[in-house]
Amino acid sequence: MSLASVVIVGAGQAGFQVAASLRQEGYDGRITLIGDEPGLPYQRPPLSKAYLLGKISEPNLLFRSAEFFMAQRIDLVHDKATAIDRLNRRVLLAGGGVASYDHLVLATGAHNRPLPVPGAHHSGVFGIKTKADADALAPLAKAARNVVVVGAGFIGLEFAAVAAALGANVHVLELGDRPMARAVSREMSELFRTAHEGWGVHFDFLQGLASIEGDNGRACAVVTSDGRRLPADLVVFGIGVIPNAQIATEAGLEIENGVKVDTYLLTSDPQISALGDVACFPCLHNGEQPTRLESVQNAVDQARTLAARLVGKPTPYSALPWFWTDQGDLKLQIAGLSAGYDSSVLLGSPQAQQLSVLCFRGGQLVAVESCNRVGDHMAARKILARPARLSAAEAAAPGFDLKAWEAANRD
Repeated sequence: MSLASVVIVGAGQAGFQVAASLRQEGYDGRITLIGDEPGLPYQRPPLSKAYLLGKISEPNLLFRSAEFFMAQRIDLVHDKATAIDRLNRRVLLAGGGVASYDHLVLATGAHNRPLPVPGAHHSGVFGIKTKADADALAPLAKAARNVVVVGAGFIGLEFAAVAAALGANVHVLELGDRPMARAVSREMSELFRTAHEGWGVHFDFLQGLASIEGDNGRACAVVTSDGRRLPADLVVFGIGVIPNAQIATEAGLEIENGVKVDTYLLTSDPQISALGDVACFPCLHNGEQPTRLESVQNAVDQARTLAARLVGKPTPYSALPWFWTDQGDLKLQIAGLSAGYDSSVLLGSPQAQQLSVLCFRGGQLVAVESCNRVGDHMAARKILARPARLSAAEAAAPGFDLKAWEAANRD
């Protein structure tokens, strides 16, 4: 069926990529890309690190120039989508306009889980999600003397590394017992903990935040769960995100940890698709369990799959999940999903800050975490993208080399 118009709600990585991929696939109909932020669509990963340090300028954040959107006939609308009229196939906008669609794509992303403590409203308290957040935070980060980071996940640790590099005293509060506990192995956590402590970061594990104290409306200290008071002229939090599924919920679409989609990224309405951080899909690499991934690469891969389907080339979404984070001089790259792994093999040296952790479940390789071992990461992606045949026994053999094994076992 030929589609005369595709409307995309959300101009982040997923939404932009759908629009760009549709044109690459030869789609000639109307594309409307709706974003509720001013300016051109931009990359988010650098916001918590290189952009704050001034290593990436604003123009270099942009996916493409204004000329690209004109040349590709992508109608960029700066407004907030407030409702979906499924009966008449149109999206209602806050400014009073409407966008009619033959097919609607929801790429609404997610928002920061708010800090549920007294004093979270004070100035000097930040989550990092948008360019506006980073623009407001950058001058304060350069001037801050005492920084408290709430949450030792990727975002929190990326900012902790930035703040330490800028000369601040950095204190990280984390409810878990180690850094990035939900994402990486104990061995990788330990490498990153040691590195951050070497940069001057202080960790407080199994510790929560009770309140934020203010002075004339500005944060000046935090109180921990065990009653200690820590000075803080800047508080940055990263305690997870919540999918932006409200518009889908109100439209009556099926919801399950986000907007529920099938293996083709189609929602319970055959005229509406969803992808990226907001979409919960049956993940081939997670036993086809409903999975929602917060990953740039997942957004890009899903966008390409979705665009191909809309031009008549449907294939189930099966891309291998992979992730990365840059913290100081450490580059962590993860291929696959390690949830529930029951054994591991280490390659490299934690002391040299060059380590790969091969994670196995039931004797099968399911994920590889690599710090400053890019070759291992690239090999792992190739191995995991096809039926994994590498056994834990092979990997544990003296002198095992992941890159060499991949090269020797290509189909």
